[in-house]
Amino acid sequence: MSDGPIGELLAAWLPTRRWFAGSGATVRDVAIHSDVVLAAGDPELRHLLVDVTVGNQTVRYQVLLGLTPDLPGELAEATIGTFPYDPDGPHDHDEPDGPDSRVAYDGTMDPRLTMVLLQGIASGRHAGPVSFVPEAGAVIDADVTPRTLPALQSNTAVVFGDQAIMKLLRRPFEGHHPDLEIPATLARAGSRLVAEPLGWIEADETILAILSRYFPHATDAWKLAIADLRTDAPDFSGQARTLGQATARLHGELADAFGASTLPEAGRADLAANMLAELDAATKVVAELAGYRDAIAARYAELAELTRPIPIQRIHGDYHLEQVLGTDDGWVILDFEGEPSVPLARRRAFAPALRDVAGMLRSFDYAARHQELEQPNNQQLPAIAAEWVSACQDSFRAGYGEAGGEEPQSSDPLLRALTLQKAVYEAVYEARHRPSWLRIPLNAIAEAVDEGDR
Repeated sequence: MSDGPIGELLAAWLPTRRWFAGSGATVRDVAIHSDVVLAAGDPELRHLLVDVTVGNQTVRYQVLLGLTPDLPGELAEATIGTFPYDPDGPHDHDEPDGPDSRVAYDGTMDPRLTMVLLQGIASGRHAGPVSFVPEAGAVIDADVTPRTLPALQSNTAVVFGDQAIMKLLRRPFEGHHPDLEIPATLARAGSRLVAEPLGWIEADETILAILSRYFPHATDAWKLAIADLRTDAPDFSGQARTLGQATARLHGELADAFGASTLPEAGRADLAANMLAELDAATKVVAELAGYRDAIAARYAELAELTRPIPIQRIHGDYHLEQVLGTDDGWVILDFEGEPSVPLARRRAFAPALRDVAGMLRSFDYAARHQELEQPNNQQLPAIAAEWVSACQDSFRAGYGEAGGEEPQSSDPLLRALTLQKAVYEAVYEARHRPSWLRIPLNAIAEAVDEGDR
């Protein structure tokens, strides 16, 4: 059962969205939790929070619903469906003989409607439970032209001119959202490592969207790395070193802003146990992992035997090359949201800073190894890729040590375990979403296990 004709349309449309959890799955129920009109007339804009049940799991999504009797051709791909509409009655009351009908569509694709959001933040508007909040002192030009970026994995982004970018959180959670909390806190303290927030949209202590500074001429580090790999003599080690330095400075700023602690001795065993539980769950998804299970488990077990203190603090949590922008003024780090499927409290919890280091080390490997997939007949590429990865990883760790006081060693049991944990996560992701890429993390696991056994 779904909540009226709008609910029925959403039940069919939502599983086709890239940001929908369990994309392609059959929706069992759609319940509209909140429905607020943000713009009346033609087109109409309604802000929906909907609870969607797939199997035994219910997830809340944010939908910006556009309504119009005549959808322009350039917005045809945004169509959700057509339903009977009575302007004098409830919006989602099904009256087959009603006097009118409307095309429902994804309002984030319509510049006329995304402008409503920007203007709302600029003016500090309130619409029922939905509040538009400008950051103190922020300068927002509310008359620039918006454009929606291609679909992201879990959110929708809209760029306004060359000044601001809005991230619409498709799966909002109640509580302090780290992708607003961290950049806002660091920017207010003077950090130049983050894109400062200009404002946000919230409802009932839930962050719905974040407006941040946009860097129009910047390129993310993944694209920069890929471009370097395609040159005749690839060498990204200089950039990797400065990125390591920026990462160490970020961790220092996070520790200053949010504090730091030390993992209790019992916590080391818990950390290893959690890693092992993740590994056992992963082997049920990726059969190839079973052959490495005991060797990986042995690396995890080394954590419980560590005698040195393990510092913990707030971290990025989902750190890789695509989360970093190369700008004229240096690296800028983005997307502190973490994995959207992970509970918010866990994403905000203290963790070893080396988890971010491990994520970036794996990202260098991904950048190089995926080139091998694109050029399977290039016999020289594996050796070139291996040398490139080694140089980048060494330089990143060196840069991190230069700015943080201690260079993380590849032989460190914690870093080795965290890097393997990341590769196991990647194997599950690739098996589910990009099977042709699965050999990238599997090869990395095989190499790491082989090195550990020497």
